[in-house]
Amino acid sequence: MNYQRGVALSGLLLWGFVIVVVAVFGMKVVPTIVEYYKISKDSKAVAEQISQSASVAEVRSAFSRYADVDQLDFKADQLDITKENGKIVISFEYERRIPLFYNVSLVIDYKGTTGNR
Repeated sequence: MNYQRGVALSGLLLWGFVIVVVAVFGMKVVPTIVEYYKISKDSKAVAEQISQSASVAEVRSAFSRYADVDQLDFKADQLDITKENGKIVISFEYERRIPLFYNVSLVIDYKGTTGNR
């Protein structure tokens, strides 16, 4: 007896729709995740390279140079710069709103710090 194998048209359409939705979602979310990691990398690089006696303006200026190279929309004014135990700690917190379709958006809150928090 021969059994039929394969996928029905309805199953093919369903899985095709799921794959397209996941791909579109990924294409909209991945750039914001990449931006977060670039901001985190740049802030850690600035915290390691800048002198411990640097002013807040100098830290912001150093971060701006890194942000220009990485072509970030994130501005140095959004950084929270403090000094803990004699070390400069750079923290940031921001929100990205990603429009998905019609009036539905995805909101992601990103936070990062160069300290041990």
